[in-house]
Amino acid sequence: MTHGDEVHEHDRGLSHDLPTLLSRRRALALLGGAGVAALAACGTGSTTEPSTGSAGTGSAGTGSATTSAAAGSQIPQETAGPYPADGSNGVNVLTESGIVRSHITRGFGSASAVAAGIPLTIKLTVLDIKNGAAALEGAAVYLWHCDRDGKYSLYSDGLTGENYLRGVQETDGSGAVTFTSIYPAAYSGRWPHIHFEVYPSLAKATTASEKLRTSQLALPEDASRLVYGTDGYSTSVGNLAQTSLDTDNVFSDGYSLQLATVTGTVEQGLTATLTVPV
Repeated sequence: MTHGDEVHEHDRGLSHDLPTLLSRRRALALLGGAGVAALAACGTGSTTEPSTGSAGTGSAGTGSATTSAAAGSQIPQETAGPYPADGSNGVNVLTESGIVRSHITRGFGSASAVAAGIPLTIKLTVLDIKNGAAALEGAAVYLWHCDRDGKYSLYSDGLTGENYLRGVQETDGSGAVTFTSIYPAAYSGRWPHIHFEVYPSLAKATTASEKLRTSQLALPEDASRLVYGTDGYSTSVGNLAQTSLDTDNVFSDGYSLQLATVTGTVEQGLTATLTVPV
């Protein structure tokens, strides 16, 4: 599958077509039943977006996710896209020995490739909105994203035998998980993003069952521009210039709960932080 195909297919479907034709709120008024509930879960809330700060200075802050979680707002439900490797579209990497890991730049099992790029630490904190936005201990997060060339392991040409940039972690007592990775590319048609699924337990994650939420993390523009100015990310410069968070087919309906805070430097590595209310 080429990225030309992905522009037309990746992350589209109901969550994309209805906002394009009507707007998310009109769709809610016209449809009904279970379809409406699913659509609402994709995120119809406030479109007031948080500040992101500068990765160059190492200071940033979104500040809205915990408050929204306390008010009962889940992180928007999004499509997993065509490359989840969770058994919903071909291969299921979640059942493979070695998938539970925090360092995801290198392949595991029979795979051996290492993803090159600017180091990125990804820190997610999962909150339980049904329990007063308390930390959700013992849940599990499956996280994956493209490499610096915009390709996905297990699917893209030349990478079907590789499984890097995918991993599962169990949340600790503070609801937190941490992944060591690289900064993903901006490929044609999409804003820089990271996919993840939340499961009620590690056992459920490794059997790909009973997902609590599927969503995507958006990376801020200032940090992305800094990264894409470095060697190896040249194609991302033009791709980033051709889209925005407001026009991206996933984030255009509101991204206040999905925009990560990014701190650090491209020289020493960056850290993306996001609170995930489920």
